Amino acid sequence: MTGPEIILHHYDTSPFSEKVRLMLGIKGLTWRSVIQPVIMPKPDLVPLTGGYRRIPVMQIGADVYCDTQVILAEIERRHPKPKVVTGADWAVNLWADRLWFQASVAVIFAEMGDRVPKEFIADREKLSGRPFDVSAMKAAAPFMRAQWRAYVAWVEDGLEGDFLGGAKPSLADVAAWMNVWWLSAAAPTIADDLMSGLPRVQAWRDRLRAIGHGERREMKPAEALQAATATAPADEGVCDPGDPSGLKKGDPVVVQADDYGRDPVEGVLIHLGHDRVTLARECGELDVVHVHFPRAGYVIARR
Repeated sequence: MTGPEIILHHYDTSPFSEKVRLMLGIKGLTWRSVIQPVIMPKPDLVPLTGGYRRIPVMQIGADVYCDTQVILAEIERRHPKPKVVTGADWAVNLWADRLWFQASVAVIFAEMGDRVPKEFIADREKLSGRPFDVSAMKAAAPFMRAQWRAYVAWVEDGLEGDFLGGAKPSLADVAAWMNVWWLSAAAPTIADDLMSGLPRVQAWRDRLRAIGHGERREMKPAEALQAATATAPADEGVCDPGDPSGLKKGDPVVVQADDYGRDPVEGVLIHLGHDRVTLARECGELDVVHVHFPRAGYVIARR
């Protein structure tokens, strides 16, 4: 690998991290794995992000990428072959991240919620801003299983070749895989039941699983922080003069997610495009880092 290494801050059971790991496998990339805690506190992550706590986060030198949407886009930009993003894949990705994921949450925690540690429940309540109500998930489970089945049946119908992308996997495959992988790992009996009678999906699941995650090399969190101090961020970007926000380069701004985990991140605006916003932040011992967020699913305002 040439240039700064890809560093993925994740944990092994994270469904959103699995999307990135599969993308790295499709690209055949070598990357560094930094295991972060499942719940707060995350003292070796927050200094990089400026407060963003969701997993995964990708780091390349002093550039920090928050949310899988911008992570996958950056991997595709830096490593364009084989091409993964095609057609309306980003729309499929947002559907899988939100509607299908919420169905997965209800189905999985209706099954295993009674065994979840109290610390995890308290953390996820703070993250989401609403109660982690296992009883409500159990009540909703029959309806959410039907939704989950409908979503995976769309995958069945879309598999005219080995993958949704045809002969090779696309971002649509990566996005859909997250929910299939998570349910298959957390509640395999339910997963098999909901995918029964869908032979193309079952074979597709086996093909994606066989791709693997590329070459993973473990890294300590302290090493990742050191990597941010040893390099400078990439060149500054530009701000679209026609952006509806009216914001300009150099403006002090705050960025936060619009669904959950709405921890605000403050910085100086250095890039504003249709798909990405980038902030420069001074992080004490880390000097200056650039933190990148997607536009879709995030709000940005003058501070």
